[in-house]
Amino acid sequence: MTQTTSVARLSINAIRMLALDAVEQARSGHPGMPMGMAPAAYVLWTEFLKHNPLDPTWPARDRFVLSAGHGSMLLYALLHLSGYDLPMEELRRFRQWGSKTPGHPEYGHTPGVEVTTGPLGQGIATAVGMAIAERKLVAEFGEIAAHHTYVIASDGDLMEGVSAEASSLAGHLGLGKLIVLYDDNGVSIDGSTALAFTEDPLRRYEAYGWHVVPEVDGEDLAAVRSALQEAQADPRPSLIAVRSIIGYGSPLAGQPKAHSDAMGPEKVAATRETLGWPYPPFEVPEEVYADFRRVRERGQELQAAWQAQFESFAQAHPEKAAEFHRRMSQRLPEGLEAHLPRFAPGERMATRAASGKVLERLVPLLPELVGGSADLTPSNNTRTPDMQDFTRDNPAGRYIRYGVREHAMGAIMNGMALSKALRPYGGTFLVFSDYMRPAIRLAALMGTPTIFVFTHDSIAVGEDGPTHQPVEQLMSLRAIPNLWVIRPADAGETAVAWRVALERTAGPTALVLTRQPVPVLEGVRPDGVARGGYVIADAEGARAVVVATGSEVALALEAQGLLHKEGIPVRVVSLPCWEAFEAQTQAYREAVLPPGLPVLAVEAGVPLGWERYATRVVGLDRFGASAPFADVYAKLGFTKERVAAEVRAMLGV
Repeated sequence: MTQTTSVARLSINAIRMLALDAVEQARSGHPGMPMGMAPAAYVLWTEFLKHNPLDPTWPARDRFVLSAGHGSMLLYALLHLSGYDLPMEELRRFRQWGSKTPGHPEYGHTPGVEVTTGPLGQGIATAVGMAIAERKLVAEFGEIAAHHTYVIASDGDLMEGVSAEASSLAGHLGLGKLIVLYDDNGVSIDGSTALAFTEDPLRRYEAYGWHVVPEVDGEDLAAVRSALQEAQADPRPSLIAVRSIIGYGSPLAGQPKAHSDAMGPEKVAATRETLGWPYPPFEVPEEVYADFRRVRERGQELQAAWQAQFESFAQAHPEKAAEFHRRMSQRLPEGLEAHLPRFAPGERMATRAASGKVLERLVPLLPELVGGSADLTPSNNTRTPDMQDFTRDNPAGRYIRYGVREHAMGAIMNGMALSKALRPYGGTFLVFSDYMRPAIRLAALMGTPTIFVFTHDSIAVGEDGPTHQPVEQLMSLRAIPNLWVIRPADAGETAVAWRVALERTAGPTALVLTRQPVPVLEGVRPDGVARGGYVIADAEGARAVVVATGSEVALALEAQGLLHKEGIPVRVVSLPCWEAFEAQTQAYREAVLPPGLPVLAVEAGVPLGWERYATRVVGLDRFGASAPFADVYAKLGFTKERVAAEVRAMLGV
């Protein structure tokens, strides 16, 4: 181990003690990882990371992802010391109500936090998306968009399957600006990682096509520095195995108990003595702040140089500069709606096919749209004829072949969306949304405008049977806060659904589309679709309402026709997006679903949740079956006769 300057060691110990003191005061948290990785993080943040604490949103900044989000106090200590808007009072309030220092880092909540992490594997997988975004934007705009993406990942991150999926794709794509510091401390909560993790992850990453730097002494700043320089010079993504000691300097150093929970006053006092730290809790000597001041100074210089570079770029390429600003501000071009396709009533078309036709119009207009599919491109209709694949040799391509990696696809799209300059969408079957649910949930938590395209939306999948027929997925997605779920009734509603998804920048949207052809309907109102629900067919003196989504709207209209012949007038409501509907005024909602009228809901999924709107439900309380889709619908009671009978029973006639 090389000699470390006294100021550097003092700063490193300040990081360690801030983490230890915050966890001790909260009586909750994870002090071990910050104490072990403090030296490596110090080198990265003070010498390599291109960032300006005074402007955390500078477009050309390097991205730092703490994939091991349980060690959040490492990040909070670095942000505070570097001069971000995170005062010491917030560190004292670690894990407390309303603080800027929650238990795991949250994007949009704490200045300088680039991504919400905590569920292991999500950070490194999202970072792959950040690296893809960088490669793609450099191909479009040049070096003004260039940056590195750095990650600190734990053994747990490398155990989680999502990291394997994403890392495999990163190696395939040759994302050389992605550099991961692997906290190789050999300890997890249960004990030694040898209890369950005896593979050689370094050889695994070599097999992925990564550049690997093994056995870097985590206390040797020169060795960390050399490894980072080596990684920057290599054209492949890099994994640096940092041999650290969890809970370094404490009586629990190297032990599983150092992983989480407060150590207690005696052990904290012993740590102070071991590290030679005479200061009381949350006190940092001026020498440390002076040491970290160079981070701000360097950041301001780097951003000023970039600003001059951008001004030269803008003079030489004014249209490109204007496009860069438009994209970074997430503004859509004017008149987008006029370019959406129109569909003739009476025509029959699967909404997945309609979605493909909408994309054929949108892709040329919106260069920020980046598509993809988890190896289901012909089924999802997510690739337009003129889209080129994004590859290591063609970073200007706009279509990503994710392979059969649904979970990674979700996280990677989130990473691209965090760039603000890209609008990613990716497709798979609705039933496989279960494989990517953690990434969907984090998109909703972060508020990223990721677009999830889910086709094969119901028992109408037919012959593939119940393993591929979603029953509970639609309602389970509606249970995620801040996720808008849109199940359009026909091609016309599908076009509006895409517009709604693109206009929404405060959170993700799931488009839920049919495999089977459905009729293009009369009465579709774009404004009503955008508001989440509307009256698609009314009847004078309506005695009841039939509300439906997706392919069942056509069924509801057929039942309305039967009931009309019997002299029973009913209103039919299309409710493609509950979340948008709930955002409307009470007056609007009651105008669509009058409080005095009984309501029958029709949807080919579990009825749980429809009690919000309906008196009775035609739904499914079982899994589907393997047969032609028309037979499955008929056998499971999704017929116009059944719907009409339920209305009559509801009315007692």
